[in-house]
Amino acid sequence: MRVSVIGCGHLGIPHAAAMAELGHEVVGVDVDRHKVDRLNAGECPIYEAALPELLARHTAGGRLRFTTDIREAARFAELHFIGVGTPIDADGRSYDTGQVYGAVRQLAPHLDRPCTIVGKSTVTVGTTVRVTALVQRLAPAATGVEVVWNPEFLREGHAVEDTLRPDRIIAGLTTAGAEKAIRAVYAPILDTGVPIFITDPPTAELAKGAANTFLGLKISYINAVSDMCEAAGGDVSRIVDILGIDPRIGSGGMRPGIGYGGGCLPKDVRAFTASARRLGADRAAALLRAAEEINETRTDVALDLVTRANGGRTVKNLKVTVWGAAFKPGTNDVRESPALALAQALRQNGAIVSVHDPRAVPTAVVRNPELDYTDDLPASVNGADLVVLATEWPEYLQADPRELLSRPARALLVDCRTALDPAPWRTAGWTVHQLGRPGR
Repeated sequence: MRVSVIGCGHLGIPHAAAMAELGHEVVGVDVDRHKVDRLNAGECPIYEAALPELLARHTAGGRLRFTTDIREAARFAELHFIGVGTPIDADGRSYDTGQVYGAVRQLAPHLDRPCTIVGKSTVTVGTTVRVTALVQRLAPAATGVEVVWNPEFLREGHAVEDTLRPDRIIAGLTTAGAEKAIRAVYAPILDTGVPIFITDPPTAELAKGAANTFLGLKISYINAVSDMCEAAGGDVSRIVDILGIDPRIGSGGMRPGIGYGGGCLPKDVRAFTASARRLGADRAAALLRAAEEINETRTDVALDLVTRANGGRTVKNLKVTVWGAAFKPGTNDVRESPALALAQALRQNGAIVSVHDPRAVPTAVVRNPELDYTDDLPASVNGADLVVLATEWPEYLQADPRELLSRPARALLVDCRTALDPAPWRTAGWTVHQLGRPGR
């Protein structure tokens, strides 16, 4: 098929490259000329595993190209994916869908033949109906343009893998023609046995928020249990093992730490909570809000752990190295990063803070220029009084504690992700403190 992908960011770039990998002819559209030029040269402006290789191969081969001209996409494609951003609105509780409607308003007047618009962006319930009405009013093809909502379930750092080999595909639609188009564009994936859920649009719109909110609930739940372990002297890692063996629960995504972040989970939990309130589901809203409140306090919990590791003394003038700037490993995305929030809080409390990250230093410098950064791991601990593990990159989990031992002033490690095996570090002479594992 000939497809367009409108919006080339963390969602659109991997999706465009993956569609080309599936055999489609693809044009990506973005308003940023510099980004478009880089993409056409096969250069990847974001960090995602396997993405640079796909971009280089398919731009060189001619199956994938990028443009700033949405009219070119309208003339070229028979199916248009909308992958623009939907950041949190000014109210802090709902999605700002301005870019979605802006993209549709620019595209629709050039649609003079039947085609399908497929929304990928995360939106509020009712968006598909409103977008359909707008498109069919503005497009010369009128009712020949059909709209589907097809939410993405990508994990940053695994976006290419999750697009090419998803665990499910969801399509909210109302016509047989729209279903035919979705089955055609995803045929290479569906042929491998991946299940597809054909639903009404409201179900599809709610599905993404429901999935991410459940993940947020799971993280907040185990963080609450971690706090109980801190108070009781229990070991939260053993509790995760005990709970995780139950097939109704599972241990996936249930690691205690400093909370969830990124461009999706925080805003999706907020917006889903707001949707529950608007729908009159007040008890559901109260449950979801409680999960948010737990997540919002994780920086304070981590600060308390650092203070205890420092013998209960203030962190003022303490030389602290924070390992991690990205909100999770495998990405250079620092939006709502718990690691940067902790680094900033340490700085505001008087600590002398330096941040290391193997991939996200360039993006972190833009978002938090007041912090000091390095991309040299051994140098990052030189003279540090205390090292804080804030993002569980493999580079940290696989580091040799003996090689780093002579560099810190005090060889004190605070694991705020409960990610390290502390035994080799302690054997090498480090003092290790972990959330939910006091005194271990």
